[in-house]
Amino acid sequence: MSEYTAVRFEVADHVARVTLNRPDAANALNMEMAQELMRVAIRCEEDAAVRAVLVTGSGPMFCAGGDLKSFAAQGDALPGHLKELTTYLHAAVSRFVRMEPPVVAAVNGVAAGAGMSLACACDLILAAESARFTMAYTRAGLAPDGSSTYFLPRIVGPRRALELALTNRALSAQEAFEWGLLTRVVPDAALAAEAEALAAELAAGATRALGAAKRLVQSCWSETLEGQMELESRAISDTGRTLDSREGIGAFLGKRAPRFQGR
Repeated sequence: MSEYTAVRFEVADHVARVTLNRPDAANALNMEMAQELMRVAIRCEEDAAVRAVLVTGSGPMFCAGGDLKSFAAQGDALPGHLKELTTYLHAAVSRFVRMEPPVVAAVNGVAAGAGMSLACACDLILAAESARFTMAYTRAGLAPDGSSTYFLPRIVGPRRALELALTNRALSAQEAFEWGLLTRVVPDAALAAEAEALAAELAAGATRALGAAKRLVQSCWSETLEGQMELESRAISDTGRTLDSREGIGAFLGKRAPRFQGR
């Protein structure tokens, strides 16, 4: 069982399941959830048993964004409160993005504000057909956070990212897929099963090679061609030292399914 309150956390069969757990508040992000997300992200990164991560929301909604009720209660202390909250949230996002295990988001219902930001930071996103995505920040007089201004322009381009940030219009799951935000749209009733199956598939993979692939895709935005190819050379050389590379090559030559150990 999870020892957290705003987040449910469990590890089974090499998959860490992170569930936003404030269903009565539409899974809105408050200080407690931000802190717990940071803690579970660190646990996912440090636990060698974790080879994939699945992030979803409890109840009918993924995450409605920041908890505006708790923000209003801060009064004049709100700026400092937001700075502290985003420090925890951003630490969590950074860990999820940079850890070796792939991170899958299963988006049910609405992903708004920080919920949309968190989803965009995941490596793969499955969304139910009824899911909706909206930035929502400026509607509340706030600026975007949670890595959205980093990932959105890279995924959909600066014009579309600005449209989403300035108008707060909602994208349907199908439109988000067409814009390149999503990996797959699935029937509502199939979301949990398909997300679990994808996470299990990734957890059975060569974890260090998957992590290297994540880092290479992330670095391509700031590298020259030659710089990126050098990183590729180093990465394939490093993964060539792993037990999983020996297993993968042997399995291919032996015409059998590989049995990776994540090392």
